[in-house]
Amino acid sequence: MADILSYSTIAEAQTYFDNYRLITDAWDDATAAKQQKALNFATAMIDKLNYAGEKSDSAQVNQFPRGSDTEVPTDIKEADAELAYALLDGIDPDFEYENLREVSMGFASVRDSMSTKLLPQHVINGIPSIQAWDKLTPYFRDVSAINLMRIS
Repeated sequence: MADILSYSTIAEAQTYFDNYRLITDAWDDATAAKQQKALNFATAMIDKLNYAGEKSDSAQVNQFPRGSDTEVPTDIKEADAELAYALLDGIDPDFEYENLREVSMGFASVRDSMSTKLLPQHVINGIPSIQAWDKLTPYFRDVSAINLMRIS
């Protein structure tokens, strides 16, 4: 299996957190090895989604850069950092997905239920951070588009 190269380096993620995040305890308390592991896993999660266009180089390991780009977009690096933070903060994507099926719960005479009509798309798609999801969505392929080709 090819090595997964994270979109963001530890230094880039640290700069992002220093400038744009108020609470970063989960990141700050992690060792460099755990930070890199979280970034690698976040990149693998990002790479499973359906993006518009094609890879810049068919031999590249990750999904980005794409098209004529030669660099990974800043939004993708920031999404990588946000996902890594969520993972280090203890959010388990599998647990989050499993909880989507729960529609009712109760304790004694207190009952709560939720509608299954408005399920969070980011969790359904395996991205447990809404901040990361918001940075990724502009790059998605338009699934409603149909490409027709005439073959002679």
